[in-house]
Amino acid sequence: MLAQLTLIPSLPETRKATHLLVLFPKSKAIPKDVPYGDLLASVFKRRAMKADELAKSFVSANAPDGALVCWAMIDFDKDTFSQQVQVRKAMQPLLDEQPGAVAISVSGDAALRQHMAELAVYGAWVNGALLPVHKKKDERKPLQKIELYGLPESLPPGRGKARRGVESRSNKMATPSLTLPLQGGGNVGAFDVLKAQAAGNLLCRELTVLPPNELTPGAYRQRVKKLAQQNGWKHRELDMKALRKMGAGAFVAVAQGSDPEDAAIVHLSYRHPKAKQTIALVGKGICFDTGGHNLKPSRYMHNMHEDMNGSAVSLGILLAATQQKLAVNIDCWLALAQNHISPKAYKQNDIVKALNGTCIEVMHTDAEGRMVLADTLTLASRAKPNLIIDFATLTGSMAMALGARYSGVFGTSDELAQRAVSVGRQVGERMCAFPQDEDYEAALDSKVADIKQCTLDGEADHILATRFLKRFVEHDTPWLHVDLSASRCEGGLGSIAADVTGFGVAWGLRMLQG
Repeated sequence: MLAQLTLIPSLPETRKATHLLVLFPKSKAIPKDVPYGDLLASVFKRRAMKADELAKSFVSANAPDGALVCWAMIDFDKDTFSQQVQVRKAMQPLLDEQPGAVAISVSGDAALRQHMAELAVYGAWVNGALLPVHKKKDERKPLQKIELYGLPESLPPGRGKARRGVESRSNKMATPSLTLPLQGGGNVGAFDVLKAQAAGNLLCRELTVLPPNELTPGAYRQRVKKLAQQNGWKHRELDMKALRKMGAGAFVAVAQGSDPEDAAIVHLSYRHPKAKQTIALVGKGICFDTGGHNLKPSRYMHNMHEDMNGSAVSLGILLAATQQKLAVNIDCWLALAQNHISPKAYKQNDIVKALNGTCIEVMHTDAEGRMVLADTLTLASRAKPNLIIDFATLTGSMAMALGARYSGVFGTSDELAQRAVSVGRQVGERMCAFPQDEDYEAALDSKVADIKQCTLDGEADHILATRFLKRFVEHDTPWLHVDLSASRCEGGLGSIAADVTGFGVAWGLRMLQG
């Protein structure tokens, strides 16, 4: 449950907030109307700071009335990601105290106030909610209320309109308030859009952090079925029996090593009557990855319950798009399985036939993600969407190339790849485009099959994996492949304070918005 947001045009003289975040644009002086300005000035004097240093590091102090106040100057010469980090770090001392309510004050011109407000409110939503933990006594408290001060009743053009609520404030300088609707309607306001995005991010992260004994493919399928019922999505499952019958040998090869055989490809559909295009979202959903017969050492098997993150990103985007009532048709394809070691598990040098008839020479059983995605991409492309986007924690080589602060993206055209990178900059989820030229594929030539699954030396494996997957996208469908090296970043990333970031939900949602 996300915190309720209330907009109040101006901060009253009688302040009741116990936790207050104060944001204003970078300048050489403290604006006169900044809340607790005298206290901030005294902090500057004590620390021998200049005002514009606040753009580098936030300042916090306890006010005489007991409130914890954090001030930050937002540097609008920096990119969206940097601004998100500024706001997240300034807010964190407030959220660390697990308050029931947080107040946010913004000042500056109308457009800048709106932008700062959106950064702060989104940060409060995604970091103030609770993700599952398993402790005998959970004493954590979720954020329940956000009070936003400083936005005019009339929002800037293009931002949508908030709906006047019935709440008011009884204090010395009472001002009218705006309480935003929780769900987006036909006229979706800026904060309704962000609320839907936050819900998608939190769904992605909630699923990703669940332990592997709770989120088996079978349990995952039940959760997805319930989500479909709640959100009006058309729901279809292709279980192992159906997949064997239709010849999806690449997926079956990976999933056959598990007991029970609860793996499936799940297809969800969202339709809008005014949609002009259909987008397919494909997500790798390996609920636990042992590496199979090529067993991972413990260091690399740790956190492999998060190898289903690509499917969670796809679900998060679908949920957010549904709540926003986006005028686009969405087909979501989830490849849900596990990669276990057993007498039935697939082995090196096996040759399996994929759904599209391609024979694959298995080189390494820990390259299972591209196997389950192969047949899933074939199904997605046969529906002839306008664009396919797949999400996967696919290769260690992408993590080696980029670390955990960017994710890699490949596109079937330079224009599409650059659009992906540009959208990443806009939303603060940074992408790096990689090549996938044809001559790389020579490394995947096989003497006994149509293609090798991978190579054993691992060189450029993120590129080779993309060349492999491209074999299974039919009808020359435009396609983006996102290798989620930023799905986990220790210490947080952008707006997200937690290690599991939900990277890709905000980006994917903006891609759908056009």
